[in-house]
Order: sequence, then C-alpha cells, then structure tokens
Amino acid sequence: MRAIGIEGGSGPAEALRPVEVADPVPAPGQILIRVEAAGVNRPDLLQRAGLYPPPPGASPTPGLEVAGTVVALGEDTVRWKVGDRVCALLGGGGYAEMAVTDGRHALPVPAGMEAVQAAALPETVVTVWANVFEAGALRPGETLLVHGATSGIGVTAIQMAKAHGARVVATSRGADKARAAAKLGADVSLDATTFDLAAAVREAGGADVILDMVGAAYAAINQTALNAFGRWVVIGTQTGPLAEVDLMRLMLKRQVLTGSTLRSRPADEKARLIADVERVVWPWVAGGQVRPPIDATFPLDRASDAHLRLEAGVHVGKIVLTV
Repeated sequence: MRAIGIEGGSGPAEALRPVEVADPVPAPGQILIRVEAAGVNRPDLLQRAGLYPPPPGASPTPGLEVAGTVVALGEDTVRWKVGDRVCALLGGGGYAEMAVTDGRHALPVPAGMEAVQAAALPETVVTVWANVFEAGALRPGETLLVHGATSGIGVTAIQMAKAHGARVVATSRGADKARAAAKLGADVSLDATTFDLAAAVREAGGADVILDMVGAAYAAINQTALNAFGRWVVIGTQTGPLAEVDLMRLMLKRQVLTGSTLRSRPADEKARLIADVERVVWPWVAGGQVRPPIDATFPLDRASDAHLRLEAGVHVGKIVLTV
C-alpha cells in the first residue's frame, strides 16, 4: 500500500515522502480500515522531528486519527463487521491507504457525515474529553479558558464546552482568528497580540478550567486568570516546558495544575475514553453541535504541504489528508 514515510531531516519537504509498504494485518481484537481521510495533528509534527516517537508496537507511519471503511477483522473482534464506516483513534499509521487499530478505539461515522469531517474528530474529541471534562471536571455554568482557540483542539474545545452548557473565553493570535473563535461560539474572544490576557480574563469573570497548549509563556497569565478551586490542564508546551509557578498562589486559591498526553495511554484506558465519548459527545456530533471546521485538505502525497500549513499557524480548524 501507499503510505507516508519519515526519511530523515526535520523539515516537511525533506522528511515526509510517499513510500510503498506492506498492508497491515489486523491482530486479535483489531480492525483493518481502508482509509479515506486522515487528520493532521501537532503531535505528527513532533514525531517528524524525532521528538514524539510512537509507542511500542505502533506503526512508525505518522497519523493518529482516520475515517474509512472496515475491510477485515482480527480474531475475537466484537461489534464491527466488514463494510462498517468508522472513524478511529490510532497509535500511529494514519497517513496510509490502510490502517489497523483496536476495535474498541473506533466510533461509527454519523449518518450523512463525509469522511473528511469524520477524520477530524477522534484525536481532538478524545483529547478534549480527557482533559477538559475528566481532568478539568468542567461543569455547566463554569468558564473554560481555551488558548490557541482556532487550532483543531481549540475549535473542538469551544464547541464541546458550549454543548455542555459552559461559558468559553478564547484566546488566539490576530483579529481574524479572534473573530473566527467568536463565530464558533466563544462568549469572549481575545486577540492575544492586543489584550492583557490575564486582566481581560479576570474582567470576564476568571476561568474555572484552562486548556493550555502554549506552555511556559502563559504560566503567569494562567495563574492570575484562574479562579479559586480552578483547574489548569496542560496539553502542550509550544513556548517551552519549563515554567515558573507561584506555589503560594496555588495553595491560597486551591488551584489544581495537571496535564497529560493521549498517545501513550494503555489500550484499555483509550477504550474507556472512546466509550465515554460515544455516550456523551457523539449525540452532540450527530446533532451538529460539535463539527470542527475543516481549514484545508491535501492529498496523501502532499502531507508535507499539510505540515507546512499547520506549522505556519494560519489555520482555523482541522487540516485533513485525503486518500
């Protein structure tokens, strides 16, 4: 089958090349998916640069989420049958014509949804669920602060929080992105290049939960913006992993600082997350409340162009490869 290999060099043009590899074979409990579309995510950029290797046993091919059709089943696979249309969370291998995954890590594609939209969902929706709703314990009526609000994760977080009945304060860089976040449902949308973010969030009532993909540069902003008993959840360190945290403020305001990654979690834990997403979030998806916008699509062989667009930071929503 055709896939995208990583062949040395950290730049997209040098590193990402179409290659021919053997078709994957589903192991017991797995399904084989004929891929129609694959989501492009920031962890893919890190893998390309050698900073986020796949977990043991996962495909070295990048790609953490796909949509397509089940074409084969491993032994003891339950629920799915050949011909089912699914979108799925992967440990790797999405940038290819075929991909395998644990059958418990797949979700049914909602009726009438195109593969490109479905492929934009699994990684982002599960990430937001695990971090905003589980670790952050966001409740209806509370306020979620989302940094990087027009990223794939950001737009999904806005929509999921609003579907849950929460308020959203969004930050992004530039007036156009701030307007885009507001159109997606953010109650307050701030241009990070013009606002004093900490003061503006406090003026808006502060944040009960913060979804932070920025890292070190926003640590002081987050602590100031966070309400008493607030939860600050870190899922990215784009400005660096080492931050100064005021521990006295942490204690006095009873704040919680936590963080996570998704890819390396055990298969059983991912299965539990997928089951919770299907139970709670999938009705929002089917009803149209959660439909992250598609910023751009690229054919599989142009994966390098997709990475360049993601790295440029000009996108609003998800970038997807078509197969």
